[in-house]
Amino acid sequence: MKKTLLAIAAIVLAGSILFTGCQKKSGGLTMKPGVLTIGMEIGYPPMEYYDIDGVTPIGFDVELGKALAAKMGLKAEFIDTAWEGIFAGVDTGRYDCIISSVTITPARQEAHNFSKPYVANTLAMVLPKNSALTIKDPLELTGLNVAFQADTTADFYMEELAKQGLRYIARRYDKVMYCFDDLRMGRADAIVTDLLVAYDYIAPLDSPFEIVWISDDPEVFGICMKKGNDALTEAIDNALNELFANGTMLDISKKIFGMDLVSIARK
Repeated sequence: MKKTLLAIAAIVLAGSILFTGCQKKSGGLTMKPGVLTIGMEIGYPPMEYYDIDGVTPIGFDVELGKALAAKMGLKAEFIDTAWEGIFAGVDTGRYDCIISSVTITPARQEAHNFSKPYVANTLAMVLPKNSALTIKDPLELTGLNVAFQADTTADFYMEELAKQGLRYIARRYDKVMYCFDDLRMGRADAIVTDLLVAYDYIAPLDSPFEIVWISDDPEVFGICMKKGNDALTEAIDNALNELFANGTMLDISKKIFGMDLVSIARK
């Protein structure tokens, strides 16, 4: 009996030592020892989406998440989350942070902690190529079917235009890819979305889409954390600063976008 109790005690002690070691590795900052859990809506190319195997997440934010976790001495774990519940997920501790093309806005900063910006962006309007429509500005969308992803800055922008008197038919979608599907099928007349996303869809030579308007108002993306989680915010900022300093962020930008879209976010 004593031998059994000693064996159990030894196992518990070993587990405790291992757990403590993992905690030290993560600095006690993350929910899972040795792991940075990242909430992400994996359906937003080129920022975050699944590879052709339908399983492997790829894209700018995925590359960033991996590099950031590695710089912090951790392993990145991505948790696919619907956009409509992504902020609630970080609030309730489902994951440590959100890296999912989250625009930093005053309202979001009141509710959550944010890292320093990591990429620059703005809004764009997309039409089918050779469209019969000649519009070049969102103010000309009166009476048209306008597609955008729900609860995004594109949605907020179009809501503001509606408050100012613009009358259009709003077509909100859970994922931005559905906006482009319906524009291709003729069920939508125009899309308002992030310029980074629009660039990705018009890049192929046989793309049926074109950008007809780009906003003059810049915005930046940041890494979102639970309000008050200052220790993790500082650690992520420090790691992010190093990724900018050693050229990793520029390398990721050129790999995904073919250009530097990160340096301007820090100016």
